[in-house]
Amino acid sequence: MTGPDRLPPEQQTALRRAIRLEWVTLAVMSLTIAAVFAVSGQSQAMKAAWIEDTLSLLPPLAFLIAAKLARARPSSRFRYGLHRSVGVGHLVAGVALLAMGLFLIVDSGTGLLTGDRPPLGVVVIWGQVIWTGWLMIAVMALSCVGPVILGRMKTAPAEVLHDKVLYADADMNRADWQTGVATIVGVLGIGMGLWWADAAAALVVSVSILRDGWANLSGAITGLMDRRPTRFDGTDPHPLVHEIDEVLADVGWATDHGVRVRDEGHVFHVEAFLVPADGQVVTVERLAAVRRALTEISWKVQDVVVTVVAEVHTTHRPR
Repeated sequence: MTGPDRLPPEQQTALRRAIRLEWVTLAVMSLTIAAVFAVSGQSQAMKAAWIEDTLSLLPPLAFLIAAKLARARPSSRFRYGLHRSVGVGHLVAGVALLAMGLFLIVDSGTGLLTGDRPPLGVVVIWGQVIWTGWLMIAVMALSCVGPVILGRMKTAPAEVLHDKVLYADADMNRADWQTGVATIVGVLGIGMGLWWADAAAALVVSVSILRDGWANLSGAITGLMDRRPTRFDGTDPHPLVHEIDEVLADVGWATDHGVRVRDEGHVFHVEAFLVPADGQVVTVERLAAVRRALTEISWKVQDVVVTVVAEVHTTHRPR
């Protein structure tokens, strides 16, 4: 089941919807980045918000690239296909976010310690003198709306597709209002004469970026290290592992069984181990029947290998 043309109808619909949402996200965030840059001035909080908005382009780009690469069929060079491109995209986004979060924490902390006082002047628009802080506040308030809505819309297809990159992107979008609020508070603080409010707000945004980076990086690394498969949000063990175990438990000619499941991105690769009962003849037909039963559980169960062993190792038992 490689590629969107081989997915069940529900997953095909979810994939098309996710791709559209990510293209819309790129368009919305590009406009937001341009607007924030235009009014940022010398505010550290605005600079941090602008960098976070720029970095928020990484997850949708990673998803779109991974979705395209995952369509490739297994080849002599990539025997398992390119499903792991989802995990690679997750890793790249996590590293970039973590690195920039650390940089901004140092930059914002330095500004706070040295007592930098960003000047906010005025501009004349249609003959009216306007404090630039109001422009910053307006832009930041508007910049929160699109990502929050898009983030909520991405959660459903992320669950249907079991796509952790899409879910991480949705989670970041949903939390964008926190960046907007922190930046607005920082700008208002400058207007009230609280020079430290700007650097403090930038520090809050930096910590938010760092948190997103760490969550993405740790999730990507453990996934690439073949951690036990979890749900799309990385919380509980994936229920398919226990469903596979139940199918193996029903094999009448085996006295014991085990399974090893590898999360390849959108799909699972399964190695099933069966201990045949004394006197039972293991045939190719019997093994093929078990394999068919496993692949019929879900579209996610792919590349199943069934073998017989003398005993099952404890690490092959679901917990």
